[in-house]
Amino acid sequence: MPLPSLAELLDRSHVVALPLTTRFRGVDVREALLLEGPEGWTEFSPFTEYDDGEAATWLAAALEFGWEPAPSPVRNRVAVNATVPAVAAERVAEVLSRYDGCRTVKVKVAERGQVLADDVARVRAVREALGPEGRVRIDANGAWNLDEAEHALHALAEFDLEYVEQPCASVEELAELRRRVHYMGIPVAADESVRKADDPLAVARAGAADLLVIKAQPLGGVRRALAIVAEAGLPAVVSSALDTSVGLSMGVALAAALPELDFDCGLGTASLFAADVATPALRPLSGELATGRVTVDRDAVAALAPSAERQRWWRERLERCHAVLAQPR
Repeated sequence: MPLPSLAELLDRSHVVALPLTTRFRGVDVREALLLEGPEGWTEFSPFTEYDDGEAATWLAAALEFGWEPAPSPVRNRVAVNATVPAVAAERVAEVLSRYDGCRTVKVKVAERGQVLADDVARVRAVREALGPEGRVRIDANGAWNLDEAEHALHALAEFDLEYVEQPCASVEELAELRRRVHYMGIPVAADESVRKADDPLAVARAGAADLLVIKAQPLGGVRRALAIVAEAGLPAVVSSALDTSVGLSMGVALAAALPELDFDCGLGTASLFAADVATPALRPLSGELATGRVTVDRDAVAALAPSAERQRWWRERLERCHAVLAQPR
């Protein structure tokens, strides 16, 4: 696909700032730049701390989704999980009430400023809310070292974990932890070791994960993510990067196109927002999301526009990332 001109992208761009109901990933407001492409709305929303080289990969994904038809879906509905941020155990029921019919819950653990006892209490509250038939997975975002991860899994194993996501930062640590906890029957999933790696297949070659967590934007688009899963030969969970409903629809397109989808996907995060850009927002109904593009509410886009300074910041970032993509390869 030829790279659209910068002038075209700037003319089609809309910057939004969505308030969160609960602080998540250290932020209370999620900013994103939406683009109205020929194939429909798309999203460019790398986190603000990412450099231009990494962010340009997210722009490539946005352009693919907005300027090319999505791959043909294998399924028309995708089961999703609820996500519980690092809240106090007493707030777990409140968070879960925002998710309709989800049978799986991902619990954030190893949050800065908290201790293992906080994680245990939160996971226990989720297990009690779900009952024995529900599925509970945890996500440490690479925050534990090897010994901390092993100790934490011993403390949390009683809650019948479906898997642990990115317990440690490095591929080497993941491989060793997987060896150490194999007898416990807790699979290890890799997220950052895939989406932030120069070689997203290294974790699979090293035997460091039982499954991959994949995200469309960070991996450069739906088609590249599908190729990574096919080459890795491991089961995949499609997840979001705290996207608006537009970005979530990109993730749903990825999940719907996977030949196999054995795990509920982490695409229910619109429930974490107090406002969204789509009508209706892409939130789970009976634990599922429908495939297809969302209907963007232009009034909502206008109402959610941030300050002129933040809009300028995003458009300047778009310009820099466009320049990265325009470089000869």
